[in-house]
Amino acid sequence: MARKKYTDEFRRRAVDLYESTPGASLKGIAADLGISRGALAEWVDRFGTGATTGAVPRPAQAAGRAESQSARIARLEAENATLKAEQVKLETERDILRQAAKYFGRGDELVNRFQFVQDHQGAYGVKRLCEVIDVSRSSFYAWVAAGPRRAARAAADAELADRIRVLQDPEQGGDRAYGAPRITAELNESTPGAKPVNRKRVARVMREHDLAGIRLRRRVKTTVPDQSGRKFPDLLQRDFTASAPNLRYVGDITYLPIADGTNLYLATVIDLCSRKLAGWAVADHMRTALVEDALKAARAERGSLRGAVFHSDHGSTYTSKDYVRLCTDFGVTQSMGAIGSSADNALAESFNASLKRELLAGAPAFADQASAYRTAFRWANRYNTRRRHSAIGNIAPNTYEAAYSTTLAEAA
Repeated sequence: MARKKYTDEFRRRAVDLYESTPGASLKGIAADLGISRGALAEWVDRFGTGATTGAVPRPAQAAGRAESQSARIARLEAENATLKAEQVKLETERDILRQAAKYFGRGDELVNRFQFVQDHQGAYGVKRLCEVIDVSRSSFYAWVAAGPRRAARAAADAELADRIRVLQDPEQGGDRAYGAPRITAELNESTPGAKPVNRKRVARVMREHDLAGIRLRRRVKTTVPDQSGRKFPDLLQRDFTASAPNLRYVGDITYLPIADGTNLYLATVIDLCSRKLAGWAVADHMRTALVEDALKAARAERGSLRGAVFHSDHGSTYTSKDYVRLCTDFGVTQSMGAIGSSADNALAESFNASLKRELLAGAPAFADQASAYRTAFRWANRYNTRRRHSAIGNIAPNTYEAAYSTTLAEAA
């Protein structure tokens, strides 16, 4: 494969990302950007700055015989003893239930009842406790016998949770947005030959250890309606697939909020076959030049876009004369969904949601424009080199395209 040429701007951005990322390593940044460690080290040397209850019933009397005084006293004393015993029993049950209440509010109620019996058997005895809280003694003893196995599983789950934390830690090359499917793929790929980890187990451990991926909390509409009346047919019809790379693309514009109230805007060109972010551009405006730069970047990456389809919404930038002319010059056929239907460009919308969820991680905005651009630069490159996509078998777009090329060569 021919060695890719990088512009000085890309090199300086890579050096800036390395120098401005706390605890970053040359290897980690290089892997995110899809370049070699040696190349990044060379760029750092060249462009870097160096900074871095009831009562007992009365017994029946024999017919026609009066109860003697002594017999009456003995009967009353027996009844009194019975009532006292019943009172003690009720008080004990009351105390047991009061103490058990805090156990019953936890997750698995039956398991927590067993745990309560185990914790209090010295004070009340297993039989009494099981009667009061209505559990089977045999089931309790079976639960106790299984204790070592539960402890071993808990230890294994804790170890798995630690591995998941690493895979979600950006400082260790992880991704905070990864959920159970992608985490499962990462775990199984990192330990070849080992018994595969079940995705349901991964999901359970993530849920129990509060390790869910980042979720997006808000959406903002950025499309400026087209006023020109220029229309293009929908060539995708919500079919976001392609038989080969560089045939069909989708794109959109989304915003990156800054703490001072301003915004940066990101335009994208996404390959429907490999999910590769073939072209992108960031600017402080939403003029036509922004989407033009993204398309030009895609052409530079692919070498040619002739014969490809590019699908977008009806935003004014995509229907402008300049953009239509550029598409014609590049041999790109434009496609657009129905006006006001985000579902017709769902893949691009999903990309924007993922980007904001993962870059902002719940924060309302970026600190400044420089940090916003720097973060977008790293994420956009890592999106192609390392981020897994379920649509292509939970591998990265570049890996998918390399495998695709190899398959074609072998077939030839």
